[in-house]
Order: sequence, then C-alpha cells, then structure tokens
Amino acid sequence: MVAPDLPIGDRIRRHRQTQQRRQDVIAGLVGITPDYLSQIERGLKVPTLPVLHAIARELGVPTAALLADSADTTAGPSDTAAPAITQALMGYGPPRSAPAVPPHVLRERVEGAWNVWQTSPTRFTEAAAVLPDLIGDTEHAVRTHRPGTDAAARRETLRVAADLYFLLRSYLRRTGRVDLSLMAADRAVRAAEDADDPLRIAAAQWNLGHVLLATQEADGAEQVAVRGIEQLRPHLRNGEPDYDAMAGALHLVAVVAEARKRDWWTARNRLTKYARPAARAAGEGNVMWTVFGPTNVELHEVSIEMEAGEAGEALRMADAVNTGDLPSMERSFTFTLEVARCYDLRREDAAVLLHLLELEQLAPEDLARAAMARDLVLGLVRRARAMHARQAEALAERMGVL
Repeated sequence: MVAPDLPIGDRIRRHRQTQQRRQDVIAGLVGITPDYLSQIERGLKVPTLPVLHAIARELGVPTAALLADSADTTAGPSDTAAPAITQALMGYGPPRSAPAVPPHVLRERVEGAWNVWQTSPTRFTEAAAVLPDLIGDTEHAVRTHRPGTDAAARRETLRVAADLYFLLRSYLRRTGRVDLSLMAADRAVRAAEDADDPLRIAAAQWNLGHVLLATQEADGAEQVAVRGIEQLRPHLRNGEPDYDAMAGALHLVAVVAEARKRDWWTARNRLTKYARPAARAAGEGNVMWTVFGPTNVELHEVSIEMEAGEAGEALRMADAVNTGDLPSMERSFTFTLEVARCYDLRREDAAVLLHLLELEQLAPEDLARAAMARDLVLGLVRRARAMHARQAEALAERMGVL
C-alpha cells in the first residue's frame, strides 16, 4: 500500500522495489539513464508526462498510481481527529438533560485528561476515548450555570471549560484539524474572559498564538503574544511566579514567530532579555500546561538555531539540555525530533535514524503524525546507505508513510 500523500519519486521507487526490479533495468526499458531515474526517485527531478507514462507501463501500474492524491505534500498529516470528538465539539453529540456534573468533578476529569495528554505514549487513542463525553458534560454544565445564581459555580465551570478547550486546541492541531483547533482556541478565550480569570485569559492568548503559528500566521501570533504580555503587566509587579511563567511562555510564542519570519537576531534577543529572566523567576513548572521554565527556554534556544540552519551550534546546545524531568512528553518529543533534524542538515544519516527510532519508542502515535518526522524518514529512504535505508523503510511502513 502506498500512502496517499507520497511524492511521485517515492511512489516510483516503492513500486519498483516491491517488484524487486533494479533501477538500471527500469531506466533502460524506459529509455532514460539510471542517474536520471535516481534523481526522479529522490525528488530532485520531476519526470515529463511521457516519461511518467513509460515508467508506469514498465512497472505495470496505472499512471495515476504514481501521482500523489494531493498536490501539497508539506501540509502535514491528514485529518486523524476522532470523529466523535469533532461531533461533540460541533454540538452533534447526544442531548444532555440530566443535572449538570458538579464543577469539582469536571475539574478532576479535565486534569486527568491533561495528564494523559502530556505523559502517555498512546495519548491520541486515550484522548479519543474520554474527550467526547467530557466535551458534552462540560458544555452542558456551562449552559446550566451561565444563567444561574451561584456565581462561584459558574466561574469555576467556565475555568474548567477554558482548560478543556486548551487541551482540545492542542489535540485538534496535531490531528490535522487546524480549523477546529482555531475554534477551540477562540472558545477558550471566551470562557476565560467570562470567568474573569487573568491567568487563563493569558493562557488563552498563548493557545491562540500556537494555532496562528500552525497556520503560518507568524505576524498574528507575535501580536497575540505581545498583547497577552501587556495584559499581564499589572500582575507582574507583585512577584507571583505563575504570572511570571505565563508571561515567559507568551514571550516564547513571540520568539517562535520571530524565528519563523527569519528574524533570528530579534528572536534570540527576546529569549535572552525576557524569556530567560522570567524562567529564572518562575522556576521549572507547568503553569496552564505550558511547561514553562529554564529547560523550556533552553529547548527554544536549540529550536532557533535549528530553524536558522545552524545545526552545529544547535547540537552543541542540545548536549547541555536534560529533558528527563519535564512534565510533558510532547516537549521531549519535539526536542528529540529537532535534534534529528539537525543531524539531517549535516547528512549524518545514522544519527537521524537513531533518533527517529528513539522517538518511535517514546511516542509512536506522535511520530506518525509529525510532518517533520515524515520528511526525515523519506529522506533516509531516498539517500541513506543500504542498511540504514532498509531500516528507514521499515520505520516508514510502521509510520504509515509508505
């Protein structure tokens, strides 16, 4: 089976290798050089339509089988969100007429879901099992308490709702539903504002910033982060660590946005001048599930250098980072993936493969959904030496890339 978003060259190589046919043989039958076919398979050349027809004929497959179903192979994984979660979020779940679940019970369930989301290697499967009912129960409770006279219950229910939408924003973005992720982020903003909770309002801005980064709207993400920091400023004078941490987390959103715009100097300066002091003031923590602290700042330093193409500097920094005590498996996963990307920039294929296999052990469901991981494993399949290429191809099959 060939993945629907596989590029043309990878499809040709996949069909050829499945039939155990040599590159030089197919090239000779088609009337092109083996080097030209090799460049096609590695994505360096795009075959003309007559050449593509000839290759398909020699491989005994329809020409359409060599064409990707989607012209955009860089958009990341397709929609893998659980349908029940999507339906519940859109309000299509079963009606709830029973008494609302008490806020403290919802709080316990949401925090349990967050714990699973940040620590479990099978977090997507587990989230699909618990989130639909949790969405329905939480939204039913919000509707019940909104017109009620119990102000404390209303405020706590809205806080719980904001925290749930934070989780949904992350889940939906990583399962390919960036549109619904944006909707969840917007609902989080509304719930936090209705609860009149400054810390959660800032966290909602942090979540919204991450969605905007996912949609390549770096300017918007930076503006949202800066606005969130300004709204927190009155609270920062009181020396409260949670507010310091939230401001620092927002600075990191702005750092990533600046790096995406290739403004490396500004990104590095913001990290040094604002994010690092906030991390020292707040210490290691997980305020509003942002995992902000000195270690997270170090991870972003590595990320900046990776995106800037400074692979050697990024790897030097990475050697000093210890992610063992981070409360979020996801941050460890992203860090290891970015280290793999640095080795890829240096064409150290053995190290790339080693880190991808480590990621498979850490979080196989995340690996299968990570666009960067898919690109890295395909790169190994195309160019690595025989032994590494075989291991990479087996990994690509397990990831569903091939």
